[in-house]
Amino acid sequence: MRQLKCLCIFAAGAFFAAACAAQPDDLLDGILVVVNNSVITYLQVHDQILEQLPDLERIYGKDRTNLLAKVKEFQETELDALEQSKLILDDFARGAYTTNWVDDAVQVAIKQDLKKTYGGSQATLIKSLQTVGRTKEDYTRQQREIVIVGALAGLHSTGKIIISPAAIEKYYNDHPDEFKVEDQVKLRTICITQPPDGPAGASRQLAAEILGKIDAGIPFADMAREFSSDEHRAAGGDWGGWVPRTDLVAPLEKAAFSLKPGERSQVVELPDEKTGNTACYLLMVEDVRPAHVSPLSEVQGNIERMLEMQRGKILLDQWIGRLKAKAHIEPFYLTK
Repeated sequence: MRQLKCLCIFAAGAFFAAACAAQPDDLLDGILVVVNNSVITYLQVHDQILEQLPDLERIYGKDRTNLLAKVKEFQETELDALEQSKLILDDFARGAYTTNWVDDAVQVAIKQDLKKTYGGSQATLIKSLQTVGRTKEDYTRQQREIVIVGALAGLHSTGKIIISPAAIEKYYNDHPDEFKVEDQVKLRTICITQPPDGPAGASRQLAAEILGKIDAGIPFADMAREFSSDEHRAAGGDWGGWVPRTDLVAPLEKAAFSLKPGERSQVVELPDEKTGNTACYLLMVEDVRPAHVSPLSEVQGNIERMLEMQRGKILLDQWIGRLKAKAHIEPFYLTK
């Protein structure tokens, strides 16, 4: 395993970032691997890891041992991805591929990234690039490389992949646990939160009044649109499709799965995590589906797509293997 000295010797977190920032420039900018006529530097891998570090810290927190292990694992994955990109770009430059599609595809990619990442603002993009010492030309070149790598990887991972019905059925029979479905309900809710300056019990009183109106014939969905304070309000309290037990906190789960189709609950009180006050819920179950194993007819499309992806990865790995076999790849190990 390659050892990225400036990346692996730190326990994690802020220590990792600060220590890497303190490394000499000639170490961070040094060559890590040569792939044919291209180079991968320590800095390229370093920057990618710093982007992922907040997510890793959020997941592993103070568990520095696991955090460091994941950092090392990610650096290896990133290095492999960079090597593959260099191999693919070199193959594109040397091969007999058509190129008349590239410029248009790059412009589409830039427009999409500009909208998704920078709110459609060229000024925001330029400012962001300047912050990290990059130019618009650097950005365009990077987008071009991403487009080419993605297109060629897709080209060499499709091929003539045919998944037979027998292969689908075999996978289904060999992996029964993957197709188990727990108890589910189709659910609507109304959430009434306690007003910050309201009297104690205000949420329960309002929930009881709403319950009375529902009993008097006003549709549950209408009451949800008017009074509910959760994210399902606009849909009339509808949670959208089948809801498993595990998606609900215990008091709501108990209430929901005690109801029959068409029934609604009494007021269910829950602590509001955001405010610390009590929130009151009303639930209505529209349908119930007990735990079962999905039949092959329902999941065969998903199995086919999954097997196609597996076969595609095999094809892609085989192509990358052929590129590596005829490439010059030389690792460098810088020490200070």
